[in-house]
Amino acid sequence: MMEDARLRDLRHALRARTAMRVLREDTHDEAAVALVLRPAETLEVLFIERSASDRDPWSGHIAFPGGRRAPDDPDLLSTAVRETEEETGIPLGRIGTVLGSLDELVPGTRRLPSIVIAPWVAAVPAGTRIQAAPHEVRSTAWISLPALRDPERASEVVIERDNTLVRFPSIVWHDYVIWGITHRILTQFLAIADDAGV
Repeated sequence: MMEDARLRDLRHALRARTAMRVLREDTHDEAAVALVLRPAETLEVLFIERSASDRDPWSGHIAFPGGRRAPDDPDLLSTAVRETEEETGIPLGRIGTVLGSLDELVPGTRRLPSIVIAPWVAAVPAGTRIQAAPHEVRSTAWISLPALRDPERASEVVIERDNTLVRFPSIVWHDYVIWGITHRILTQFLAIADDAGV
């Protein structure tokens, strides 16, 4: 798989930088997500639509596979690998290649849990298929990098908070609206991919 020059260039670009880490506070939980790439004519990125759940503050959102760190996860990369397999059936630890990490981030509003999210970038072989866990994932999509970069797909999500309209940048792909933390992670990744010429 790493004979794909695009993936080699991305791995080099990711490992040439130091990912920023969030200073932990006692109130912070930890989570990790995997931005999973699949080589095709263009590179494709895996997105999931989270199943509806009253217990999930990101219920129904478009996201990357991932979730909270379990007590027996030795590190956050292990969390991303475990959660990806649980949610999508993709055994990242067996068939994937970790290319590197992105900057950690926290939610931009106090309405969401106090949590540090660590994004990892991984690649899987061409033709990798998904077996989504229906209790966690409503749907999945592989979206090409050119589609994610298409300025015609740029939009915004408008939410009313305390009688004020708050606007968030988004990317619309069919019925998938990518915004919030997922959009922040994707924007960071696309900037690195641009610099790498991918």
